[in-house]
Amino acid sequence: MTTGHVLMGLLRRGQQHGYDLKRQHDELFPTARPMAYGQVYAALGRLQARGWVDEAATEQLGGPERTVYALSEDGAAELQRWAAEAEGPSPHVTNPLGIKLTVARLAGGGDMARAYLSGQRAAHLARMRELTRAKREARDLDVVLEIDYALGHLDADIRWMEDAQARLEEKVEEGR
Repeated sequence: MTTGHVLMGLLRRGQQHGYDLKRQHDELFPTARPMAYGQVYAALGRLQARGWVDEAATEQLGGPERTVYALSEDGAAELQRWAAEAEGPSPHVTNPLGIKLTVARLAGGGDMARAYLSGQRAAHLARMRELTRAKREARDLDVVLEIDYALGHLDADIRWMEDAQARLEEKVEEGR
């Protein structure tokens, strides 16, 4: 996923300023890191250089000038190509939970590992409750889908934590 493709997807709704694109991104993807304004404008510059986005107008409404951007025909074609392309599984899985569990075992043995898993599980469950509330309040299908994706990942993490806890207990029973 690239920032540029996300911005082009938002521009598919119509011409917009960078400020509006940032706001929409943050609203549509509540589980993602908020987009920085500098990131928006840098990406728009790259898209413009590729011919995928055009400056549609410049407005001044009581403040600094704002450029209004529009998706070009080439940009629309690129967006269609990108959206139709399957996202391949990552060859490397970044697993901060697994890494931290291993380091906890190295640093303090099974007791520290179990304490870490317990605290991490509580943090995951708290986040799942927050997202579930946000999902109930969501009015936009795209926001619901984004939250469902995040909830699925958090649920998978919790299942992994439960399996890890069981494996730790097996090792204690075996005397390792």
